[in-house]
Amino acid sequence: MARGSRQRQRMRRDRHGRGLRGPLYPATLPAASSRAEKFDALVLDALEPIEARWRHELTKLDVAVDEVPEVREDVPASQAEGILHDGSVPLSRLVPAGVDRAGLPTRARIVLYRRPLEARAKDPAELADLVHDVLVEQVASYLGVEPDIIDGE
Repeated sequence: MARGSRQRQRMRRDRHGRGLRGPLYPATLPAASSRAEKFDALVLDALEPIEARWRHELTKLDVAVDEVPEVREDVPASQAEGILHDGSVPLSRLVPAGVDRAGLPTRARIVLYRRPLEARAKDPAELADLVHDVLVEQVASYLGVEPDIIDGE
């Protein structure tokens, strides 16, 4: 009986027997956020002024973030139209509204690729500008207008 309780007790403790420690930073500090969470917040901040100005036109548009693009060589040109490239690396993609595999309607969405965008920025300010520029380009493409009209005041 004593052996069984010792084994159960050992399984609950960590390697050195001190138990789990608390988080390194409190959740209220910005340092506690992951890179993905910081990027999501950056996208929301960049989208806010665009959405405030074009709210009625963007009601059927979603914005999403993926880590990296799925790069395939066999993609037809019709599907590659909504992709915004930097060289051969996609930075974002505009997926038009359509029908999914189950036959249900889907909404149009802009997908931003976090890792390629972060790799092209030297600092957080440059990343914010790049995300804003990519969103402006894709929203302009979605609405069928020039990017200057989306970004203009």
